[in-house]
Amino acid sequence: MAASPKPLRVAPSPIEILGEVSSEQRRVLTPEALEFIASLQRRFNPTRLRLLARRKEVQKQIDNGVLPTFLKETKAIREGAWQVGAIPKDLRDRRVEITGPVDRKMIINALNSGAQVFMADFEDAHSPTWGATLDGQVNLQDAIRRTISLTTGGKDYSLNEKTSVLKVRPRGWHLAERHITIDGEEMSASLFDFGLYFFHNARELLERGTGPYFYLPKMESHLEARLWNEVFVFAQESIGIPRGTIKATVLIETVLAAFEMDEILYELRDHIVGLNVGRWDYIFSFIKKFKLQDFALLPDRALVNMNSPFLKSYSELLIHTTHRRGAYAMGGMAAAIPIRQVNAEDIKAHQAAMRLVWNDKEREVKLGHDGTWVAHPGLVKLAQEAFQEGMLEGQICQLSRNDPFEFDESQLLTPPVGVITEHGVRKNLRVALIYIEQWLSGRGAVPIDHLMEDAATAEISRAQIWQWLRHPRALLSDHGRLTVDDVNTWMSEELKKIVAENPNVSPEKFSKAKELLSDLVFNDDFADFLTLKAYPLLQA
Repeated sequence: MAASPKPLRVAPSPIEILGEVSSEQRRVLTPEALEFIASLQRRFNPTRLRLLARRKEVQKQIDNGVLPTFLKETKAIREGAWQVGAIPKDLRDRRVEITGPVDRKMIINALNSGAQVFMADFEDAHSPTWGATLDGQVNLQDAIRRTISLTTGGKDYSLNEKTSVLKVRPRGWHLAERHITIDGEEMSASLFDFGLYFFHNARELLERGTGPYFYLPKMESHLEARLWNEVFVFAQESIGIPRGTIKATVLIETVLAAFEMDEILYELRDHIVGLNVGRWDYIFSFIKKFKLQDFALLPDRALVNMNSPFLKSYSELLIHTTHRRGAYAMGGMAAAIPIRQVNAEDIKAHQAAMRLVWNDKEREVKLGHDGTWVAHPGLVKLAQEAFQEGMLEGQICQLSRNDPFEFDESQLLTPPVGVITEHGVRKNLRVALIYIEQWLSGRGAVPIDHLMEDAATAEISRAQIWQWLRHPRALLSDHGRLTVDDVNTWMSEELKKIVAENPNVSPEKFSKAKELLSDLVFNDDFADFLTLKAYPLLQA
């Protein structure tokens, strides 16, 4: 960030840019684009702030023992016979979607990966430094116009003739973009990411036979979906394209949203094409919302899988709900990455990892999902084969699926039973330390122990330790009650191991990460999001 940034003012009211902007980045921060995102901010940010305040009120009710249920006031919507709008031709086959951050190399490799869809991510896989966020917008502009290329490490990268369909995930409603203020107020990061991308690319995408497609993260209610719908309507009217041109998929990655899936689809019915099982954030949301309530204690993270009652039932409900409404049911992320095979042990580990990915994708397709996520190009073919082999004829978006379906909402609040161990605590500490350090250094998608991790994994890791330190029933099977001294000792020991594995890294490099993680797990006030705490500490 510039030491003395020069404000950029756009009539009729001030817009201030509080970070350095390169000549290349000025392509996205044009006066016209700034006017457009300012109009979004002025019109919709007050509602966003009210909805964020509402989240806190709902949390107070939950803390007082009022658990979520299906809403009585929207029963007519759930029981109605409506359908979502028409789905564009290029979004009717979504068997495999690859996701990743918006850096130039990733965009090229992902679009060339052979996946049906690439989700370019400004959210959990992106560390939102000002420079990287603007570069991401530039990179996407170039990718859409097929001018994107890169030479690095002696290799040249450019787009193949056939590429994946592009979707973009803006940051969630809870985040702000501190480097731009509108009328003296920090801008909504959601509106910033969406607005710049839409303004510069919507018409270009339509001319190229596709459209402005989005993934929407971390909503907690249908009211938040309603706000996105209002943004979409306004944006389309502003540039003169028909309502319904924008198409979005919503990640159901909060436990509260799972109780309002029909309502979310209804609010966005002109613009929505599916829901996605955002399982890692969903686990984090479960801990965050219910924290110390007796039923909500989770075991070691390795024991919390998609066969756990609360996760399996939420997947089944999502599939039934979307198919009944003519929308797609997207499966979750395969975080494994191919292991470099230099010896017999590596080969064995790689085969085991790929077998786990296959089993997960086979489970998803047999359950009824229409597609799935992977984090690495090396998994695209495997996931496609699993879906091709297991997919029923016409399974992709079963528009007429009306199978009898009985559902007990208590299933959404039934976690797995299992043990908590010292190994589980240490694993969480290790993952959180590595990820937070990398995020603060500007990297949002981080390979850790042969898995591609994003912010959701670090959120689960720190949330579990917070819960295990305080929950009345949390006892380590091999240790007893977890204490602050235990966590401090094991954190220091895990940090030593990390440094030993990376001889060129000093312990000081992790000082901010250790300090932040300590605050997150030892502070009695549970922080809503790691990224909110970490954002002021970003290096740029």
